[in-house]
Amino acid sequence: MTSLRKLGSSDLEVFPLSLGGNVFGWTSDEAQSFAVLDAYVAAGGNFVDTADAYSAWVPGNKGGESETVIGKWLAARGNRSDVVIATKVGAHPDFKGLSAHTIKSAAEESLRRLGTDYIDLYYTHFDDPSVPVEEIISALDDLVTAGKVRAIAASNLTPERLQESLDFSDREGLARYAALQPHYNLVSRDTYEGRLQEVASRSGLAAVPYYALAAGFLTGKYRPGTEVDSARAAGAGKHLQTERGVRVLKALDEVAQAHGAEVATVALAWLASRPTVAAPIASARTVEQLPALVAVADLELTDAELSKLTKASA
Repeated sequence: MTSLRKLGSSDLEVFPLSLGGNVFGWTSDEAQSFAVLDAYVAAGGNFVDTADAYSAWVPGNKGGESETVIGKWLAARGNRSDVVIATKVGAHPDFKGLSAHTIKSAAEESLRRLGTDYIDLYYTHFDDPSVPVEEIISALDDLVTAGKVRAIAASNLTPERLQESLDFSDREGLARYAALQPHYNLVSRDTYEGRLQEVASRSGLAAVPYYALAAGFLTGKYRPGTEVDSARAAGAGKHLQTERGVRVLKALDEVAQAHGAEVATVALAWLASRPTVAAPIASARTVEQLPALVAVADLELTDAELSKLTKASA
């Protein structure tokens, strides 16, 4: 049994790989999504990440499709208490921004779609600088007090606003961010490493990085001269044009070969070993893509291997 990791100062304990729900109701239909969720849980996984805005960018979708699929799956399996569900507020077309009214209204809609009376981890998806942190935190605290949210978290937040939020929570004795969801991976280290990571570390926050596999680039399937059929091919392929991207792939190949492991597993293991990181997020469109992701729970890299990857990605 894989040991679960404690999520910051919360009482949530999570599998070291969070399953990204952005593909549910988008590139993965309901039946495929159910199969992926079943396989993830069967492998020991318990931490599913979604957002109320997934997948509003798809023609014909309104947002909330991913939550709806997850809600139907939870109802069909009767396993709500075994799964840690994280969702987000602030980017749904009908609930933009982080006013207190928007946060509370959006939460009710998320609860309805998920078919549950509580959200385990509730993130502010993007900061809304037009709203004071006092109003945002107070609204989130009301949801926690009402038992509708167990723990709160933030994504896409500056170090300054994060610190301000934590200070307000501490001063007023209100719910406090327990986790942070930054853009962070082997080829994108600059957003998180530095001041944001310092605040997280000092304040006991857990990091749950998104784009953990750089839109698929760190799976190793993107190589010079290969065509990949993926909705995210353009975003992933750009890393092949950089020296850093090429260096990282070479180091990943060497470490993966030494362990008889998939390149994706090694990239996730590096991320999972970083200070403050509790669980990287990665999504699987099909059941076949899942084993390389959940294998991160059992892959132990040596200090030399970790150092080789860190150096290649500098």
